[in-house]
Amino acid sequence: MDIQPLIKSDISSLFDLIPPGWDTALPAIEFYTYSNFCLPFKISINNKIAGTGTAIIHNQTAWLAHIIVHPEYRNRGLGKIITEHLVDTAYSKNCETIYLLATELGEPVYKKLGFETEAKYVFYLGNRSLSPLIQSENIVLFKNEFKDQISDLDLHTSGEDRMFHLEKYLSNSFIFIKEKEVHGYYLPGFGNGLIIADTNEAGIELMKLRLRSKNFAVFPEDNLRALEFMMLNNFRPERTQKRMRLGKKRNWQATNIYNRIGGNLG
Repeated sequence: MDIQPLIKSDISSLFDLIPPGWDTALPAIEFYTYSNFCLPFKISINNKIAGTGTAIIHNQTAWLAHIIVHPEYRNRGLGKIITEHLVDTAYSKNCETIYLLATELGEPVYKKLGFETEAKYVFYLGNRSLSPLIQSENIVLFKNEFKDQISDLDLHTSGEDRMFHLEKYLSNSFIFIKEKEVHGYYLPGFGNGLIIADTNEAGIELMKLRLRSKNFAVFPEDNLRALEFMMLNNFRPERTQKRMRLGKKRNWQATNIYNRIGGNLG
């Protein structure tokens, strides 16, 4: 058994590892191999990749992503070994808090390693996207003058210093602004389309915009206004997923999240 960094040339060997329904896994894992804030690893047995996982470093926080074990090697403790290695890697980079979103298969492993459940995300699905509605006059395209306010709102909501992630998607983003103050933003190109808002009005209006072209949404169950909106528009809850934490508890606002980024970044 050998643990080594995962490199781009390994990607073609991962097809058998990817579980059904994880269509976006390979592009995401390939992205990790050339991003300097991502540390992907592989565990090999007899020169065959038996599992993989990645630590994504956000200064003092880290997210563990795509912890996958080949079906032939499950129930042998490899998930635990990979997770422990990623945790050690994150701590070596001075991370104080480590997050992940747990599948049902992975949750027992993470609990044994000391991860605690912080929140539960709800997956909503509709038969179709929403019919086009009149767009709120408060929603405008991004301008650079909004950047600092977006940064402050994101830090307040996530508790993480991750503006370096957001910057590359800002040019195609939408902002909800009222009396010259930013109350929400929507990044269509970032993961599943991140929506952060500090008022219900901003969050719901940005959800309406996103759901013109999407038929699903994922957000914390604590966001009761978003849950109500989905039910009123005939979207149904499909499943839930737990957000888990190891280490220092951070101040973050679940009720400000109207659509998450993805399973790898919360």
